[in-house]
Amino acid sequence: MRQDERIGIVGGVGPHAGLDLTRKLFDHTRAEADQEHLPVMLYSFPDRIGERPAFLLGKTADNPGEAIGDIMAELARAGATVIGMPCNTAHSPRILDAALEKLKATGRPVRFVHMIDAVVRHVRQRCGEGARVGILSTLATLETRLYQDSLERAGLVALHPAPDGCTRVQEAISNREYGIKARNPVTERARADLLDEARRLAGNADAIILGCTEIPLALPEKELGGIPLIDATDILARELVRAFAPEKLR
Repeated sequence: MRQDERIGIVGGVGPHAGLDLTRKLFDHTRAEADQEHLPVMLYSFPDRIGERPAFLLGKTADNPGEAIGDIMAELARAGATVIGMPCNTAHSPRILDAALEKLKATGRPVRFVHMIDAVVRHVRQRCGEGARVGILSTLATLETRLYQDSLERAGLVALHPAPDGCTRVQEAISNREYGIKARNPVTERARADLLDEARRLAGNADAIILGCTEIPLALPEKELGGIPLIDATDILARELVRAFAPEKLR
């Protein structure tokens, strides 16, 4: 790690998820004084990045990956050598590929830490081959099979809520009246709906991935009835520290 190197975070997807990742990154860093923490840049420009689900579900032709790529490039030019993005849905290849093309065009040596890959590796190591893994996520993440395909390639079995349960999860995330993205602190209804769906999955799962970076804000528990709740943001935070300065990982 050189003096001019930084960890870069693409924020604004959503804004609270960016803050949550930054906090967890500090939590996983070995430091006994301010000066021992790692240098981090959080670029949060929610007004520049369009709705990821709307693009993936064909409701708009504007690919948010273009704006995400611009922000990644800005982070790279400002000294980021490792970049992470706390948004599961934005890791869909249709979005992420466009973003990484813009990052690559800067010509700078930057490593992008892929959150989905990191989460699946963690689950595979923790639960073993053949484990049944529940997924709580946005409808777009489910419909694009972002986690299902990755889990199956790793020899794991993907589970998700029933259709009405998937809708409840989506509403708990994005409903303008009570969803996590719209209300801080998290509303009782959003937490209750997510908790209900997590409990239903827990009956058949060996682990449950909290596959939207807003969900851990409502479900901070580490487990549910003995079933691990896998916080994708927390996994990403650890991997960012490991990629940037492995000796600093707590």
